[in-house]
Amino acid sequence: MPKVKLHRCPFTFIHHDVDSCWKVQRALEEQGVEYEIVKHPGLPRSRRKDLQRLSGQQWLPVLELEDGTVYRAESDEMAARVRSGELG
Repeated sequence: MPKVKLHRCPFTFIHHDVDSCWKVQRALEEQGVEYEIVKHPGLPRSRRKDLQRLSGQQWLPVLELEDGTVYRAESDEMAARVRSGELG
């Protein structure tokens, strides 16, 4: 699987399923996918200008694949897709 960039909230110390960013990060780790964390501001979402330019929206998490493809969905769906091996 290709190396990806995980665009996520800055709260990397939270390792609980209430954190949607952690759900996706954990799935990447479980599958052995190499990834780089790119932190974005928490709130307000309007401060996520770089994310807006990249993905056209302000919600996290977002996966950016090596080929430049950007993937955003609800975190449970994203984690399931990572686990299924259908990421890229």
